[in-house]
Amino acid sequence: MSAVRALLAVLASALALGACAPLSAPADHPPAVRHAQPAFLLEGRMSATDGQQAASGRIEWEHAPHTDRLTLLNPLGQIAARLDSDAAGATLLTADGQRIVAASADALLPQVLGVDVPVARLRLWVQAAPGAGAEIRQRDAYGRPQLLIDQGWRIDYLAYADDSAGAPPARLDISRGDHRIRLIIDSWTAHP
Repeated sequence: MSAVRALLAVLASALALGACAPLSAPADHPPAVRHAQPAFLLEGRMSATDGQQAASGRIEWEHAPHTDRLTLLNPLGQIAARLDSDAAGATLLTADGQRIVAASADALLPQVLGVDVPVARLRLWVQAAPGAGAEIRQRDAYGRPQLLIDQGWRIDYLAYADDSAGAPPARLDISRGDHRIRLIIDSWTAHP
């Protein structure tokens, strides 16, 4: 009887030790190498706030190597503003017919979004393709950026279009202090 008890004690000890052993974590994918597309068209929904005022609506952004056209539509689908920019400068057309010209889109984007976000970096952020000086703080299980810090901005990638390493972001949250842009990308087209 004592041999049976000894055997049971050994088995119980082995089971107890096995239950305390850490579970092996699934192997994460290596960091995904992501490159910014030279040209793209994205359509989606966005909201922006500076902590005091907020705006929301649809966004259409057509980016080419030397030009950008950013169109913001109100919740009823009417154009609220269109920002065109190229090497010569930027032009903002508002719903009430105002035409404002500036040296760059960076000078006009705050009037559109209410948030002073750098356009050249925004182009990279929406593609989850970090630029020089950006710091990837967290990656998801597929090696893609999940949390990025760039020029004082925090970019949280909340969802991607699919599980592939090169999938474009589907939902992201861009913030710095009280300034926040939330973007849901409904369709994404990369152009060669």
